Amino acid sequence: MTLAIELLTNAQMSEADRLTIAGGIPGIDLMERAGAAVADVARQAMLAGGRNVVILCGPGNNGGDGFVAARLLKAMGFQVAVGLLGNLEKLAGDAALAAKAWSGRIGSAALVDLDSADLVIDALFGAGLSRDLDGRARAIVERLNDWRQQTGKPVIAVDVPSGLDGDSGRVRGVCVEADVTVTFFRLKPGHLLLPGRELCGRIELAQIGIGADVLRGIAPQAFVNEPGLWSRTLPRPRAAGHKYSRGHALVIGGPMHQTGAARMSAMAALRNGAGLVTIASPRHALAVNAAHLTAIMLTPCDNARELAAVLDDARKNAVVLGPGAGVNPRTRALAQAALRAHASPAVVLDADALSVFAGEADALSELIMARGGPVVLTPHEGEFTRLFANAGRSKLADARHAAKASGAVIVYKGADTVVAHPDGRAAIARNAPPWLATAGSGDVLAGMIAGLLAQRMPVFEAACAAVWMHGEAADAFGSGLIAEDLPAMLPEVWRGLIDE
Repeated sequence: MTLAIELLTNAQMSEADRLTIAGGIPGIDLMERAGAAVADVARQAMLAGGRNVVILCGPGNNGGDGFVAARLLKAMGFQVAVGLLGNLEKLAGDAALAAKAWSGRIGSAALVDLDSADLVIDALFGAGLSRDLDGRARAIVERLNDWRQQTGKPVIAVDVPSGLDGDSGRVRGVCVEADVTVTFFRLKPGHLLLPGRELCGRIELAQIGIGADVLRGIAPQAFVNEPGLWSRTLPRPRAAGHKYSRGHALVIGGPMHQTGAARMSAMAALRNGAGLVTIASPRHALAVNAAHLTAIMLTPCDNARELAAVLDDARKNAVVLGPGAGVNPRTRALAQAALRAHASPAVVLDADALSVFAGEADALSELIMARGGPVVLTPHEGEFTRLFANAGRSKLADARHAAKASGAVIVYKGADTVVAHPDGRAAIARNAPPWLATAGSGDVLAGMIAGLLAQRMPVFEAACAAVWMHGEAADAFGSGLIAEDLPAMLPEVWRGLIDE
């Protein structure tokens, strides 16, 4: 798949089509190229054997792409059966032209024979589906899914699997379960957001003649979280640099029986490039922390007043609070002190430092808006829902709304982590392996973000980079991963970035 990083909503993709057609490329030409891309993917899927293809066409342009693919696959020598949902006479525009060019029989999509098929192409509905599938459409999708599960044979979806919302990744009633999805020009958020990503299978992005220049007028603000989005701002060591020029991250530790989380955050900050890292530890936990630390420093800190004094040193320019802190008044007071610090360090609030503001997003937002330095909030789904009462739309929309309302960069964690900036920019991760679902991995991510912020990387880019590197580190280690393994994998991730 191409590394084009812009994500387009359904409306933006329609605008890209419109601008291209207005620029002199007929819509039927775009449809021909789209259908050819689908036919080529189907041809490759059939190399292992099989000659019979069933194509399910819908009443719109998605169906038109299917008719083009049918014609081309027939010309390649495949046996092709076409089933249409709706009336042939009601097809309009380019879809009608594509159907007219198909010389074979057109049956009913509800009745087409799947038993003899070696492969099915789903060209029923595209990403802009406006309502839940029901009635005959739902029955066709359910029948197709049953066929796939019973036979193990492949389904190729055109644009998105029918029933998937291209903007949110959510299922509209029922959705085709595809093995491969062929989409065009740029991905949509729904290709990456769950459950859409799993329903799409492997994604093939085809270029069909829409020029990248149309993006200037569309101005997309959502992106695939890839190095192309942030690599130019990634801090790189310089010959004249020294540890003080690489920043000083401060991780605020918790009680003696919960010290491990802060240490993992601190190690991640150090491995991710911070020149110095200190844990601000309660006095009763100093000995426990000291027994486990070498390059990471310690300073005593029992309360908000002492933290404010520590942060009066402007050299401590990135703070992590939350891992292992406990959901208690002390943690809330420490968060308030960090956000009110005169030196305005970059602040990363994670885990317990978010939970202490549950149901009080306005109070947290007031603190954030009143300060000068950047703030990153890193909730998982449960923490997000407890903190922001407006949760329940798409993950991308929720993250953007929370970022704008709070004034912070939001890292809404999960297999499809969304990073959102108050200005509307957002990025969706696609490289998080399942090994990351382990205790403490979020503590490591918070430290990784702080390590980049300590080096003065811009806040949105730092959060995006840390999320991507987190996924790469987990993937490099593989199965059996525990959170303590992640910092040790960062040098390998850094080497890949620097070499690139």
